Amino acid sequence: MTTTTLLLLLTGLGMLAFLLGRDRAIGLGGGSSGALRKLHSLPEYYGYYCLFWCAMPALAILCAWELVEARVIIALVAAGLPDEYGALTAGQLDLFLNTVRNAVISPDTAVTDPVVTSAASRYQSLITKSQWLVAGTATALALIGMLLSLRIVQPAFRARNRVEAIMQWFLLGASSVAVLTTVGIVLSVLFEALRFFEQVSLIDFLLGTTWSPQTAIREDQTGSSGSFGLLPLLAGTLLITIIAMLVAIPVGLMSSIYMAEYASDRTRAIVKPLLEVLAGIPTVVYGFFAVLTIAPWIRDLGAAIGLEIASESALAAGVVMGVMIIPLISSLSDDAIRGVSAVIREGALALGATRSEAVLGVILPAAMPGILGGVLLAVSRAIGETMIVVMAASLAANLTANPLEAVTTVTVQIVTLLVGDQEFDSVRTLAAFALGLVLFVITMLLNVIGLNFVRRFRETHD
Repeated sequence: MTTTTLLLLLTGLGMLAFLLGRDRAIGLGGGSSGALRKLHSLPEYYGYYCLFWCAMPALAILCAWELVEARVIIALVAAGLPDEYGALTAGQLDLFLNTVRNAVISPDTAVTDPVVTSAASRYQSLITKSQWLVAGTATALALIGMLLSLRIVQPAFRARNRVEAIMQWFLLGASSVAVLTTVGIVLSVLFEALRFFEQVSLIDFLLGTTWSPQTAIREDQTGSSGSFGLLPLLAGTLLITIIAMLVAIPVGLMSSIYMAEYASDRTRAIVKPLLEVLAGIPTVVYGFFAVLTIAPWIRDLGAAIGLEIASESALAAGVVMGVMIIPLISSLSDDAIRGVSAVIREGALALGATRSEAVLGVILPAAMPGILGGVLLAVSRAIGETMIVVMAASLAANLTANPLEAVTTVTVQIVTLLVGDQEFDSVRTLAAFALGLVLFVITMLLNVIGLNFVRRFRETHD
């Protein structure tokens, strides 16, 4: 039985448990007319209680088996191999088992090794037995949970309290997923970054001015030590981010002020969706736009006035990234401005202020916490943007503040270091995790600074 079929079966059993629990509660409460008077909870709560106890044990065993099934089956297949295969190294054994899995996935593939054929047959047999075993166990647990919960259903049973307690645990688990995911990401990046710092000094990494991760295979080759200085990458990232913000903040903020305070409802209904279409364009399209249109145009414009501009300049990448971020700032700022109380807006106008004076002196300060939050979110988005800078920025790690020169960013180097087959015990590959840790720290600092600014402006306004 496949997992999809089993889930459909469990769904049917859960619906049956709900109906039986609800009908039993109504029957014990004296029928439809007297149920609400005699029962502690509404009949639906008894049904939900039976549904939970029917579904939860079955889903728990299904999820647990999905996590360990592959490892258990592979271990059983490996244990059944001939004795001479016991001398294989871990890598050789993984390669052999991968061949076995491919033979199972693609049965039409010609396999001449009888050991592979036998192992593939055993692998397929174990998968079939596993599916029926977990299906039988999950179905049995669902039926047992249904029967036991139906016996518990009584008029005085506090079904509502139990259901709400179960829902609280579900909500707690759902809210913990984001936290645990963040912790897992941080720990995985941190672990690999620490391995990198065992081979490269932290001081050299943070203060180095040369980035050249092309380590050699032999010690006598040129560049065998490599250079892992962060400053050129950090300078390029900040330069492109500043250019993007110089484009996005004025345009986004002014467009939000216009739509919130000056535009008619008809104009707003047309302009706002058109502006937010920019947010739905894939970043790879922005990258093509930067490479094929903006960068050549800027280079030709510079040549016309006597300036030498690189084909992959920071200016081109920053301008296109700023265009991409405009709808983010505009939408969040528009919501913040329109969220200002009408009493404040009308009070400023009643005191004799013009529309522009009310916007600049009253409405924008009141909306500043939301506007700052949107700007900081946009900065974090710009720092972590990948596709635009991968396509429009250079791989040259130049330590410069000139927007007309070619620069690279942290995200570009992470992509470059992890493209293709990599050995994760190489200092070159581990450098990508150190760069990822730097991005995480920068984003966290931006969030902390942003929260302080927002809190300060909110206290001043209040």
